[in-house]
Amino acid sequence: MIETNTVNGLNWYWIFLQLAIPPVVGVLIAIPFWRKSDFIFGNVVGSAVILAAAIGLIFREYVEVDRAVQACLDAGTTCFPTPSAFARFAIHASIGLGEVFVLFTLSLAVERRIRNRGYAAEWRR
Repeated sequence: MIETNTVNGLNWYWIFLQLAIPPVVGVLIAIPFWRKSDFIFGNVVGSAVILAAAIGLIFREYVEVDRAVQACLDAGTTCFPTPSAFARFAIHASIGLGEVFVLFTLSLAVERRIRNRGYAAEWRR
């Protein structure tokens, strides 16, 4: 018997996991670099964590779709995943890219706060 739930529909558990875990880990890894005023390296390391998680989840999705389609072929039928494999990959890639944008925006706020620490309150922007 072919599991149609792996072919039809999204696995929301993994999408929510990607929304929750990688941005938190990326920010926690970037904070020590940001505090030492090494913002670029902190952004690179945080972005690498986020994008590595996105790529890992894309590969996980690929394996899941491939197994389901292969099971259909072994059973002598054809089945097409809904949404398509590309759409599934695009969801994880878009989430990862959005999280990187948020990381960079957060680093700008941290950089501004650290930079303004050295000035008197009346001279801060």
